[in-house]
Amino acid sequence: MRYVKIDGFGDPEVLKPAEGPRPVAAEGEVLIRVKAAGVNRPDVVQRRGAYPPPPGVTDIPGLEVAGEIAEVGPGVSGLSVGDRVCALVAGGGYAEYVAAPAPQVLPIPGGLDDAAAAAIPETYFTVWTNVFQLGGFKAGETILVHGGASGIGTTAIQLAAALGGRVFATVRSDEKAAACREIGAEEAINYTTDNFADRVLDLTDGVGVDVILDMRGGDFFPENLRAAAQGGRMVSIASLAGREVTLDIPTMMRKRVTITGSTLRARPVAEKGAIADELRTHVWPLFEAGKIRPRVAQTLDLHEAADAHRLLESNSVVGKVVLLCE
Repeated sequence: MRYVKIDGFGDPEVLKPAEGPRPVAAEGEVLIRVKAAGVNRPDVVQRRGAYPPPPGVTDIPGLEVAGEIAEVGPGVSGLSVGDRVCALVAGGGYAEYVAAPAPQVLPIPGGLDDAAAAAIPETYFTVWTNVFQLGGFKAGETILVHGGASGIGTTAIQLAAALGGRVFATVRSDEKAAACREIGAEEAINYTTDNFADRVLDLTDGVGVDVILDMRGGDFFPENLRAAAQGGRMVSIASLAGREVTLDIPTMMRKRVTITGSTLRARPVAEKGAIADELRTHVWPLFEAGKIRPRVAQTLDLHEAADAHRLLESNSVVGKVVLLCE
């Protein structure tokens, strides 16, 4: 099969086309003939050498795919050869074939092509577990989504709005702000020109927001605390602006703010399967009804993985970059 290898850590140029044996479906797995693979920030971090795959997982990058089942491993029921599916994987997505644990495999929602379906798993699993499970977000609440134009951001905005929330976002340009409003954000704040905490407090009459989904960290953190409501929940999923932060403990105590976060890749299959079950129940009907849709900014061929990473790192796109494996 064709795949993309990381030939030494560094800039996008280390991503090289390669050929090798295709994997097989082990106990509890299915083999997917990949039609499309999503490109995500963790892939960039892995390419740089700072996010190694868990023990026993292939070092081929790629955490989400869409395609059709080519082989069903022992002990798998409910899935058949030829089924159109999308899947969360711990690695191996930048390839023509990948083995995926059956609990992490979901049917492609009706009306979506392979590129759109490949943009679902990593972002929707991440948003669901952090915003709705850890953050406890529910209808009628307010949420602030940092990085609103990213794959995670566009997912969080659409889901929170579709499920009855009031959504604010931060972005780095007025063009991205307009794009976020188009998909459900009540307001999108250009943090390069406005203080987002001041704007959020103005928009909520001084109350603040119930949930903050933060991928920035660094100097965003104290402003997050200022923007949080009484009993607010701050959920961290990355630290693009810096991993060290300043915490005003008395403010946290006075507001009774919960600060938490998570990673996804190394979690056990059973936990990821439980997230998949909740997505099937609560989110898949929204896809089927046309209320939400993955936002694909651009597609490239598998051999153009280096260009896909350059595009992602340019911060110039709204939504997801997807590799096509046809």
